[in-house]
This record gives sequence, C-alpha cells and structure tokens, in this order.
Amino acid sequence: MAANRNLRADVCSHRSGPGFPAMSGPMLIDSTKGARVALHDLGGDGPPVLLTHANGFCGRMWQAAARELRPMAHCWALDFRGHGDSVSAPGEDYDWGGMADDVLAAVEAIYPTPRLAAGHSLGGASILKAEQARPDTFERAWVYEPVTIPAIALPRDGVRALGDIARMRKEFFDSRQAAYDRYASRPPFNLLDPEVLWAYLDHGFRELPDGTVTMKCPREVEATIFENADRSAFERLGEIAAAVTVATSTDTDPPAMVAPYIAESLPNATLETFEDLTHFGPLQDPPRIAASIASALFGD
Repeated sequence: MAANRNLRADVCSHRSGPGFPAMSGPMLIDSTKGARVALHDLGGDGPPVLLTHANGFCGRMWQAAARELRPMAHCWALDFRGHGDSVSAPGEDYDWGGMADDVLAAVEAIYPTPRLAAGHSLGGASILKAEQARPDTFERAWVYEPVTIPAIALPRDGVRALGDIARMRKEFFDSRQAAYDRYASRPPFNLLDPEVLWAYLDHGFRELPDGTVTMKCPREVEATIFENADRSAFERLGEIAAAVTVATSTDTDPPAMVAPYIAESLPNATLETFEDLTHFGPLQDPPRIAASIASALFGD
C-alpha cells in the first residue's frame, strides 16, 4: 500500500509538473438528444487535435499522450455522453450515432476547427462514423482498433456477453486508492500505464457523500453501449476520403482481427501494428502511441 501511495505521488507530481499545464474545468457543449458533452483542453502548441476515448473510460486518460504531443499540437479530449463529466438527457438510448454527434459537436466548439483526430476503440469508430455523417470533417485520423466491425462478425450473443461482463464490474470502492489497488492487480487494467490508470480514477470516478467512490460511467451505460455496437459503418468505409492510420495489436479479439480489413476498406489508409500491445494499447504506452499519432497526423 505504501508503495502505491508513493507511486501516486510521483504520478501526480509528473502530471502537474513542467511541460504539462494546470487545466481548468471542462467546457460543456450541447450535442444531440439533449446531451451536454465535456471537452477538456489539454494544452499544447500547434494545430488542434481531437482525442476520443474507449467505452467506459474518459477523455482525460489521454493526458499522458497529450503531454508528448504538446510541442506540435493543441490537444483537446472529449468525454462521450454517459462518460466523465458529460451529461446525458433522461431516456438516452446510447445509440452509436449519438457518439458521432458528440465528435461533431466537439469539432464545432473548438477554434480553430480541428481537422485532425485520434481515437481508441469506441472513440476511433465514432471518428469514422462522424466522417461518414459529415464528409470532409477531418483531413487525417489515427484510430486504434476502432469497433467498426461488419455485422457478420458482430453476433448478438457476443455483444450481449460484453454487456454482461460490464454489468458485473465492481461499482463502489472505499476510496480511489482501493480502486487502484484492485485494478492494478487484475487484467486488463494491470496493463495500463500507472499515470493513465490514475487519470481514470481521478477523472472517471466521483466521490459520494459517504466518502466512497464510483464510476462516472455507470456499468449499465457501458453495457448498453456494448450491446448497441454499430453494424452499419463498416459497409460505408469506402465513403471516407480522409487519410486514416489504423493502428492495431495482434491479440485475438475481434477489433484486432478486423483492423486489417478496415484499413483495406478505407480508400486512403495505412495499417500500423503493435505486436507487443493489446486492445488497451493507447493506455499501455502513451509515449509510443503519441509518436505514432504524431507521425500519422503530421507526417508527409
């Protein structure tokens, strides 16, 4: 336990130290169906880049990667509806079209308008879906194992199983430290960079009046999003003109297995493989992921 406290102190010091600006609260912007989504200014110099997260997580988990990108980009991170500091309207159905709407709302709120985006899992899929909904929104995109999977490879039983797993997640913890101790000892969270894991606990959890903490994205919301997984976007990948880098691991889960086919279906795509990472790659090795994003978004 003492070692974990020391680790947190080191992580917090690094997070707020030189090279990473103190951040004010998020900007809340109107999206569709009454949702108000949070947009976090992660700072930096250069053209704006929008960063989008995976299901169940939050935008501030990008802040370690954003620090690496600050010399060349001004990074903004989005909390999707139902996540982080965003607010959903009563009766929200969490259709994936709403996540694409959140991406487009963020694009409209940032000045100058971001023409570059990077996303992980649900975040990557939502960038692609937003580009289909509003062509020429982005010039370049970097997407890590976007869950843009053909219907034949996305059986109802499979997505229900993911929903069931999400519903079984532990909902309350005595403290953020208790949550860290649990997550850091169990897969897949034990794979996360410690700074990224603490960003999840600091910004993806809320403290309750009794001092316990719980996830800002309720497990039922995470489960519903899994069960609503998009079955239409894959067939329309040919409509996307943006230059897209599709990044992937080599694990045996559907997002990694389908990634090469996504790259083949996009008119202007490059496939980049990280053989030593998993579906959680952007959360495992922020410096290397940031270097990949920089090459994809600012390379020739």
